[in-house]
Amino acid sequence: MKENQENDVNNDSRGNFQRGTVMSNLVRGLLVALIALAATGIASAQNNFDNNFNSGSSLKFKGGIGVIPVTGVAATGAVNLNIVRGVSPAGPWRIADLDATVRNDGHITVGGRGLLLAAGNGIGTNGGQSVHASLFCGFATTATEHDTTLIGVALAPDGDFRIDDFLTPAPPSPCDTPVLLIRNGGGVWFAAGIQDLKPVPNHY
Repeated sequence: MKENQENDVNNDSRGNFQRGTVMSNLVRGLLVALIALAATGIASAQNNFDNNFNSGSSLKFKGGIGVIPVTGVAATGAVNLNIVRGVSPAGPWRIADLDATVRNDGHITVGGRGLLLAAGNGIGTNGGQSVHASLFCGFATTATEHDTTLIGVALAPDGDFRIDDFLTPAPPSPCDTPVLLIRNGGGVWFAAGIQDLKPVPNHY
């Protein structure tokens, strides 16, 4: 009887030990899997951040300014044209919104809304115009010009347009004192982008 009781105790101990071993192995396995998953997630996030940083945007523009052709009249009666980076203005145009991104490789996307004539008999229309983008880097007297390769994209009847192209030559990084102009085939400018100066979010 006593011997049977001892055997039962031993069997229970072995069972408890085996169950404990299995549970311990299971916990260790789960911990290893969680660590591996966390490491993969961190590596993936880092790769995404590196890729976005390396090929990311060097410039953003949010909002646009329609051209005002004249900045004033001199005492002599001479009209002062609103010339920007050596580019002459068109007649009065307005733009409702503009959103542009320039990446380090020169890829540029521009979305514009409501680029329409603001004067004359064609007021409120697109004037049958097509537009392209020019980015100027550097101070006014020494600025370098970087243009989209497309001759131009036609304005929609409501003045909306989208440019998806590459600047030639690719702009430097950084592009100091950037100016983005929307121009027609004749080279005059219709609108200018407003640089987005919001700080870059901290990814760390």
